[in-house]
Amino acid sequence: MRFKLHAFLALILVSLVTGLVAGIPAEKVVPTLLAGFGTTLGSVALLVGLGAMLGRLVEVSGGAQALADDLIRLFGEKRAPFALGVASLIFAFPIFFDAGLVVMLPIIFTVARRVGGGLLRYGIPAAGAFSCMHVFVPPHPGPVAATELLKSDIGLVTLVGFVIAIPTWYVTSYLFGLWIGRRIDVKVPDILSGGPQAATVANPPKSSTVILLLLLPLAIIFLNTGLDALGAADVFDRKAQWFQVARGLGATPIALLVAVLVASYALGRRRGRSGLEIEKLVDSALGPICSITLITGAGGMFGGVLRASGIGGALSQALDGLGLHIFVAAYVIAAALRIAQGSATVALITAAGLVQPAVEAAGYVGVDRAAIVIALGAGSVIASHVNDSGFWLVGRFFEMDLKTTLKTWTVLETLISLMGFALAGLIFVLF
Repeated sequence: MRFKLHAFLALILVSLVTGLVAGIPAEKVVPTLLAGFGTTLGSVALLVGLGAMLGRLVEVSGGAQALADDLIRLFGEKRAPFALGVASLIFAFPIFFDAGLVVMLPIIFTVARRVGGGLLRYGIPAAGAFSCMHVFVPPHPGPVAATELLKSDIGLVTLVGFVIAIPTWYVTSYLFGLWIGRRIDVKVPDILSGGPQAATVANPPKSSTVILLLLLPLAIIFLNTGLDALGAADVFDRKAQWFQVARGLGATPIALLVAVLVASYALGRRRGRSGLEIEKLVDSALGPICSITLITGAGGMFGGVLRASGIGGALSQALDGLGLHIFVAAYVIAAALRIAQGSATVALITAAGLVQPAVEAAGYVGVDRAAIVIALGAGSVIASHVNDSGFWLVGRFFEMDLKTTLKTWTVLETLISLMGFALAGLIFVLF
């Protein structure tokens, strides 16, 4: 911020210096940087690239405008942010944060252009919905892993997660989005349009077609999740070849690939576009998101260096002797790990492993254990900042500078954390 250094360069430089100062052997610093960068890109680049292609097809065909018009007609202009948030909550149940947000972006941008009032009024309720579901509700990896580590009941955690996620979203994402949207004006970017906004299409697809296209990856991922749950319950043999093939085909990148291919036909070939036109359209989606992808990878690089430095073990030792109640300690440890190394999933799983012996020794069962899982999730989402790849993903897609991202996204994540912890505490005490 002080020297106006490009975020990609700044993150590489800080990662390098941090690795050397933290005592990582000099010959391992660069491999550590590359490992953190590559791991993050491996999970993000495919999702962002395919999601941007899908978004470009939906936007240029006029499908985003058609769906936006129908949403506004159904809910009214004043309730458009609420409608987008509810739609995002539904999408966010089986689909991970990165992929879900990228799929929803063309709809968010189009509604924001159509109704006006700045991007944050619509983007914060939608992005907050994906974040709430990601940290509180299975089948997302953090809550699932914490549930298994604490030997809690997955159904109970899902129920408690929903009970906490919905009001938390309404207060911290929807109401906060309306409030911050009036105070900070963020213009709607052209990043998914491949340049200036596309001209109005004379014969756009029906909004039902767009909804089905957006639901297609959702359905594939949901089936994949169901298979995994049935395999865990020994209904199906998880080692069977058909099971492994089906699980592979249901992975999130494959689900998005299928959606892009179907959209290329339904919104392209079927509507008279040639193969060359479609190729140029999807190609034009990739250029604008290259910077986002690289910066997100660099954010993951910084988090990877911090994890390799041993900061997690040092923090757990420092917090071990504080004498906190187990419920509070779970939240504090997860929050400290999140702030230190960036990844919500890593913070949640690591903290769950650290408190697991104490939870068992205390004899907590049922709702109490489920509430502790949610407290861990709440701690793992607090204060997203420069070592979190999600921070850069949201900031760059919304085309916000670093200071504005800290004032909006970081505050949003902290509000989600605090309210989620408070509600989990209420359930822990009452039940």
